Amino acid sequence: MLGVRFEQLSTNNEQRASNNEFMQLTNRAKQVDKSEMTIAERLYLPAIAGGLAITIKHFFKKKPTINYPEQKRYLGPVFRGHHILKKDTEGRERCTACGLCAVACPAEAISMVAAERKAGEENLYREEKYAAVYEINMLRCIFCGLCEEACPKQAIYLRHDKFIPVFTERQDVIFGKDKLVENMNERYLREGWS
Repeated sequence: MLGVRFEQLSTNNEQRASNNEFMQLTNRAKQVDKSEMTIAERLYLPAIAGGLAITIKHFFKKKPTINYPEQKRYLGPVFRGHHILKKDTEGRERCTACGLCAVACPAEAISMVAAERKAGEENLYREEKYAAVYEINMLRCIFCGLCEEACPKQAIYLRHDKFIPVFTERQDVIFGKDKLVENMNERYLREGWS
């Protein structure tokens, strides 16, 4: 019974193949040309000439390469690079050591120690509580920007114009306040900021 059914299926397939009635599975099917190649095609001269034409055309195009250290390409407004602890217009640190950035960090790269502002330090820190120690482990950081979004004081930003410098020593990996606090002579501003 099974053998008879198999013979009927194979007979039907042979009839379809002879009549070219197979079901088309995609719209991208191409007809294959099985005719004899000409002498020029057998020597591959047209293909070699076409390849050389493409190569010569690329000689006259503008080169996409830039001289990196001298020229820097614009990275775009969504690029997340070097972290920076912002200061207000009077030069006081904005960070209040609330710890929201450390809690929001999925890689647990941020750590801080809070301290209270002493008398006479009003020109250094905006609030009564400040981050005496603020560290980011750059090996752990995934540059997701969640610390930037979590900060209620807009104290931490990821620069869109500066890469993290290359480090070769283990102690260079931990970025403290010495590398993170904004230099007032080189303020970091984005478009739309006041």
